[in-house]
Amino acid sequence: MSQEAIIDDVQEPITSAPPEVRQIIEKVWRVEKRRLDRKLKSPIIDEILDIVKEAVQ
Repeated sequence: MSQEAIIDDVQEPITSAPPEVRQIIEKVWRVEKRRLDRKLKSPIIDEILDIVKEAVQ
C-alpha cells in the first residue's frame, strides 16, 4: 500500500463525516496542536468537552 493510499485511508472517516463532526475534529485538532507546540502536559478533556457542548447547542 502506498504512502498516499495510507493517508487517504486514515483521513477517510474525517472527509466523509458530516460538517458538524468535521468542525469538532478540526477544533480538537487545533487545541491539541497548540498544546504540543507549547509542550503542555495538562489534560485537554475539559477543552474537548467544551467543544462538544458548543457543537451540540
